[in-house]
Amino acid sequence: MTGGASGLGEATVRTLVGAGGKAVILDRPNSNGEQLAKALGANVAFAPADVTSDADVAKAVATAVDRFGTVHIAVNCAGVGTAMRTVTKEGPMPLEMFEMVVKINLIGTFNVLRLAAAQMAKNARNEEGERGVIVNTASVAAFDGQIGQAGYSASKAGVVGMTLPIARDLASLGIRVCTIAPGTFDTPMLALMPENQRQLLAAQIPFPSRLGRPSEFAALAGHIVENPMLNGETIRLDGALRMPPR
Repeated sequence: MTGGASGLGEATVRTLVGAGGKAVILDRPNSNGEQLAKALGANVAFAPADVTSDADVAKAVATAVDRFGTVHIAVNCAGVGTAMRTVTKEGPMPLEMFEMVVKINLIGTFNVLRLAAAQMAKNARNEEGERGVIVNTASVAAFDGQIGQAGYSASKAGVVGMTLPIARDLASLGIRVCTIAPGTFDTPMLALMPENQRQLLAAQIPFPSRLGRPSEFAALAGHIVENPMLNGETIRLDGALRMPPR
């Protein structure tokens, strides 16, 4: 579970463990991952890692194998967002900013899923012929990118775009791949915003006219795991929101 120490990732860890699963929280070394793992008990471990690092993620997969025997589910929730127009009064957006967002959100997601899938391929098949499930996180910004979201939208559109081909790649191995594209959710990032801005964001959502709850994201992730016919699909989770230009 990448990004499992907070927000959508934490909610998903809690949901899967509450349903009887075991989890490895993969998050930054300075995150709340270790404390959360201790609070949730023996069925949860913490693996400090950078999702863009081959060695870090390989070590996290090894931690899962050592602690719990193998990997059956991988949920990618780690991500970052930046806001800057392509060209400002000061000049063009720094290339490093665009690269950083794409590296974490897109390349990091692929790095985790490729290593998790390699481990899943060693599993025995269940009665459906399945060996594992991968759930990625995109965003409605993949479809409705706003002003200043070039890097973020590109990275999330990349996650959407690779979902079907990777599902096809892994089909013969019995590994399913789906992506959730959430709208505006009540995460720690939004918690830093003034309440009036939070209310404005909520008012843009047709129904329900409120911010999404992390538990609702987690419930969909859990359903994807449980429903063997869900594969190769990106599911919008947004209350019918279509983002305006700004």
